[in-house]
Amino acid sequence: MSTPSLDMDVQFLKGIGPKLAAPLRKAGLLTVRDVLWRFPRRYEDRRNLPPIAAARIGESVTIRGKVTHVESRPIRGGRVIITAFVRDKSGEIRLTFFNQPWVQRSLENAAEVIAFGVVRPGDRSFELSSPEWEPIDEHTDPEEFAKIKPVYPLTEGLSQRAMRKAGLAALAFADLEVETLPTAFRQRYDLPDLTVALREMHDPTDEHRLAHARNRLVFEEFLRRQIAMAMRRAEVQLETGIAFPIDALRAGTSLNPAPTTVGLFETEALAPTPLDEQIRAMLPFELTGAQRRVIDEIFVDMARPTPMNRLVQGDVGSGKTAVAAAAILACVRSGYQAALMAPTEILAEQHTVNLTRLFQPLGIHVELVVGKLSAAQRRAAHARAASAEANVLVGTHALIQEGVTVRRLGLAVIDEQHRFGVLQRKALRDKADISPDVLVMTATPIPRTLTMTHYGDLDISVIDELPPGRKPIKTHWKRTSSRESVYAIVRGIVEAGQQAYFVCPAVGESEKLLAQAAEDLHYRLSQDVYPDLSVALLHGQMKPRDKEAVMDAFRRGEHHILVSTTVIEVGVDVPNASVMVIEDANRFGLAQLHQLRGRVGRGSAQSFCILIADTTTEDAQARMEVMVATQDGFRIAEEDLRLRGPGVVAGTQQSGHDDYLVADVIRDADLLIVARDAARDVVARDPALEAPEWQLFRQRMRTATETLTIASVS
Repeated sequence: MSTPSLDMDVQFLKGIGPKLAAPLRKAGLLTVRDVLWRFPRRYEDRRNLPPIAAARIGESVTIRGKVTHVESRPIRGGRVIITAFVRDKSGEIRLTFFNQPWVQRSLENAAEVIAFGVVRPGDRSFELSSPEWEPIDEHTDPEEFAKIKPVYPLTEGLSQRAMRKAGLAALAFADLEVETLPTAFRQRYDLPDLTVALREMHDPTDEHRLAHARNRLVFEEFLRRQIAMAMRRAEVQLETGIAFPIDALRAGTSLNPAPTTVGLFETEALAPTPLDEQIRAMLPFELTGAQRRVIDEIFVDMARPTPMNRLVQGDVGSGKTAVAAAAILACVRSGYQAALMAPTEILAEQHTVNLTRLFQPLGIHVELVVGKLSAAQRRAAHARAASAEANVLVGTHALIQEGVTVRRLGLAVIDEQHRFGVLQRKALRDKADISPDVLVMTATPIPRTLTMTHYGDLDISVIDELPPGRKPIKTHWKRTSSRESVYAIVRGIVEAGQQAYFVCPAVGESEKLLAQAAEDLHYRLSQDVYPDLSVALLHGQMKPRDKEAVMDAFRRGEHHILVSTTVIEVGVDVPNASVMVIEDANRFGLAQLHQLRGRVGRGSAQSFCILIADTTTEDAQARMEVMVATQDGFRIAEEDLRLRGPGVVAGTQQSGHDDYLVADVIRDADLLIVARDAARDVVARDPALEAPEWQLFRQRMRTATETLTIASVS
């Protein structure tokens, strides 16, 4: 065997060999390092070793006694139950094994055993069902059995006993793992060194030292992510951006000549109307206090000579578009172009209509750039973008395609950012000769912990106030047996002059399956339930032109009811639609239900959301109850995080963004905050982590993704 190394093949671990190495390799554990970093998913505390007579039902206990009798009893299907009677001075308990005939001979050959399990009531005495056990002989150490034991995640063919043996054997090499955190840093945050932490994770001394060890590993995982984001923030701050003349705009001062800090473009002489007056005149309503606060935060960023990188969170209906319009106006009035990128053509078209209505009276041209444009329309749009005749560009990912030139891009607004990748956002920024400001908007409230783990490189603004006069949406949960009464309620609302949405159940991820579900629901409603009403259909498989026609007709009130898939989840705005019926609502996640509900309640009439669902799980029932109880998007987001986990909520389940080996953003939220603050302090002192004591940590950051891929369990 070669020199001991963490890269040594797993078969050379003591007690493993080629036979046990096979299932370990199948589980992705190829080397000693892989085993060392495969941590238990939980622990069993076997230190409770009472006299047998003192054991209580439901209690996890370790018992020790003599085997007095072993019997085998056949049961239905050719299976067998093995029962061993174990006695100490205080009493007797039974060990029961289902369909494990090989256990009988081992038990018959054992004079004394030690076993761990949960006490259950039996026919004549208490029992431990399918316990872990060992015979007590010269090869057994009862104290080793009756301690805190790791319980590892397993794959087919890999036993808990083999995994524990490998974990303990790997600890002989723990000293070879390189410490990455500087000594002074560990002392400051009371973190044990890495070797101690690894030993405690695989072979705990007691619960306190185990917790201390876990905190060390959790902290380091969070720290890597937080330092990476803090470094990205620092890099952006070093870029040359545009110092928009916000103070001059707000004061109504002429901007001719253009500010020398920009140094790129000439700016036409502008009427000295103060920017805030222009915003008030542009908007058909009064801004809320929250909107004004967020606009001020954005303007402070825009005035700086470094690029803005800000996330604006606001619940459905909170007025994010008005905030974005104010930022766009400031950009255009400074002599630059702005771009707004939306996830769907329907939403891009709606933004174009809304922004045109606001900006056209001010002489600001809004250009739509989407994939469905004809070749001639596309050439014309691209020409207007390149010449800066188009002041504002609105589109989907078509905005970042080759051929779209926006040299005066000063502000990039990205709506519903979780639907775009980092590279797509970067491609939009790269359209400009100088780094533009980036304003990211989302109507999906994000829990604080996810904000820190996924968006820590962004500054955060929250619009936490709805416009005055908006009536709360009344939400009701109905069983499927009440479906006919729900349909009658909808008819009454429609006959009163309002419109209704029906959303079909999410029967699968396939767009074709969703389309089929929508078509079936549309047929039933239009033919059987509302044959005298106009019932339209909208789903993702329709051609863009057809979708646009249906949506426009619904906006104009030509259809009473719109049956749709979740294509209406984001941004679709029809003030006259006052009732949303979600069929089989138990098939949707909380965040999606909340987004769908937000499509109504946008007009002056009382609006309703009716959830039709028969729940068969506690989680589904909890989702329905939360929806009925609150319209607070952040409370809903926190509950969604608790029920579904961070990867699902953030849309990163398949991307590795939450593939922590140990850390849990819910359980370890307090530690995450400490790690974030520590990361910002480290990067503030050493932006590129160039100090010698941080070099090993930087190297670990580079290889973290590879380590996670090897060690994470599917």
